[in-house]
Amino acid sequence: MAALPIAVLLLGMGRSPFRGPALTHSVNGLLYVCAIQIAIFGILFLLAWLASRASSEQLLLQWRPGFWVVPLGLGYSLALRLALMALGLILVTILLLTHIVSPKDFEHFARSNAPDVETLVDVSALRQNPMYLLLTLTLVSFVLAGFREELWRSAFLAGFRRLWPRYFSGRAGEMKAIVIAALLFGAAHAIQGPLAVIMTAVLGVGLGAIMVFHRSIWPAVFAHGFFDATSLAAIPLVIDQLHKFKDAAGH
Repeated sequence: MAALPIAVLLLGMGRSPFRGPALTHSVNGLLYVCAIQIAIFGILFLLAWLASRASSEQLLLQWRPGFWVVPLGLGYSLALRLALMALGLILVTILLLTHIVSPKDFEHFARSNAPDVETLVDVSALRQNPMYLLLTLTLVSFVLAGFREELWRSAFLAGFRRLWPRYFSGRAGEMKAIVIAALLFGAAHAIQGPLAVIMTAVLGVGLGAIMVFHRSIWPAVFAHGFFDATSLAAIPLVIDQLHKFKDAAGH
């Protein structure tokens, strides 16, 4: 299970820029990719489980804390977004104060290092195809990303606890494993650029901390799903606003 994001990273590095986004350009293609990704993960997870026979408790699969799972997930997604925004402001301030990037060159720096969302989704399809948008906000955000990736994280955590209990038992030890998982999780997004690596690594630490605190994957699953869904939903809106801004500036 630990090797999964490494494999994703290597496959991503080998992708041709002419192959298009990972989720393709169409609804059928998106469904096909999701089915393949879920099937591959399911097979790897099943093999790992057969080797370990980890219990549902060890995998943090209990539905905790009851009714509050979904509201907590929504609240945590907002808190994680605010934390990432604060981190971004801190990094920008450091870059400007240390003169690594000058104010004059900052716009170019920001554009060149912004996460490349087009390696993941077809932006024009998000804007023009309601079904493509709906599937990215539900199936992709909550199942392919939220459930699959948090189940991977819990399996990673369970494996480290079992193999090296001296170092990864207890909440402090579990957080060490969460940090390692987050670094791998971030590296798997290298195809989207360095900023995406940093953001997803930090996001991974936050989601892992939620999982460890509640002893359940479900608040983290919904936090991840809401975070991705709102991010993807914002893309068409941001692009439309940019187009309106450019048109207004042109007049």
